[in-house]
Amino acid sequence: MTDFESEDFANTVDKVNLDWSTIGFKYRKTDYSYVSHYEDGAWDAGGLTRDHTLHLSECANILHYCQEVFEGLKAYTTKQGDIVCFRPDLNAERMATSAERIVMPPFPKERFLDAVKQVVLANAIWVPPFGTGASLYVRPLMIGTGDTIGVQPSSTYEFRIMVTPVGAYYSSGVKPVALTVSKYDRAAPHGTGNIKAGLNYAMSLLPTTEAHKDGFADSMYLDSQSRTYVEESSGANFLFVDEAGKLVVPKSFTDSILPSITRRSLVHVAKEYLNMEVEERPVRFDEIDRFVECGMCGTAAVISPVGKVVDGEKEIVFGAGMAEVGPVMSKLRHTLTGIQSGEIEAPKGWIFKIC
Repeated sequence: MTDFESEDFANTVDKVNLDWSTIGFKYRKTDYSYVSHYEDGAWDAGGLTRDHTLHLSECANILHYCQEVFEGLKAYTTKQGDIVCFRPDLNAERMATSAERIVMPPFPKERFLDAVKQVVLANAIWVPPFGTGASLYVRPLMIGTGDTIGVQPSSTYEFRIMVTPVGAYYSSGVKPVALTVSKYDRAAPHGTGNIKAGLNYAMSLLPTTEAHKDGFADSMYLDSQSRTYVEESSGANFLFVDEAGKLVVPKSFTDSILPSITRRSLVHVAKEYLNMEVEERPVRFDEIDRFVECGMCGTAAVISPVGKVVDGEKEIVFGAGMAEVGPVMSKLRHTLTGIQSGEIEAPKGWIFKIC
């Protein structure tokens, strides 16, 4: 860590020479990752590494029983020139909850925050400049590495953080997208839908592939118990706006919706910054045609406005449809990204300064 101890490090090096406006949302190998190992009941000291590969036994638990959890957050360059992350303490807490659900040892919160700081600072030349619309995506992950032939938790684990610069999640940028209602289920009642584990995303690959083939950006999943209520898309929570301007946030009866940090932040923004009324409740699919705006929210895209949802022969269009972003989704996105970039004052504790 010697080369990166100075908090002025990020301001003394030139940025990587990339066209930040066209980098897209894909992996680029950066300089450093962070790694720590768990064995004999304890995590080791951990540290930065230039090795971006995993070294696993063919019998490693992750390969057979899918003990794996992950997180997603971003590092930004603010208007003032600082490099910051947005609410990483909540990522640490959610990752610990996810780990406990599938019998993995949580990585300590303070160490999580320190690891994020180390790896972002070490890769400061990869953090896109302010105003480019790009960011450094930070992906903490934890896997079971022990030889596990019977169905049981691993005895050893690896925690890593990889980073990569990214642009917009959707190639169309901030434009309305079209969704299809999936015939598949995302998560079972009282299952693992409320944790961030790879096993929840593997099931979305076929529905997403089919949706893309049919010209849709993503799928809208309904609850698997009754197929009555709106849950999530493949990787984001939903938001709706009614005719009175109230923000309506879908809630699950069976705790099967991921507690999105972006969603929680947008709820606060709506209440405290935009003076909106907010209602968090189960949302029936058969009522969504009464809403005037719809959006998907998450770390990767912040907010992706939804122009229409197609369910077989039925087409539900929100506001101006695919023509333009609705005013509420636009205000919510502008306000949250302004907080993240330092253009709007943030609530206490939301901004984690790297350097």
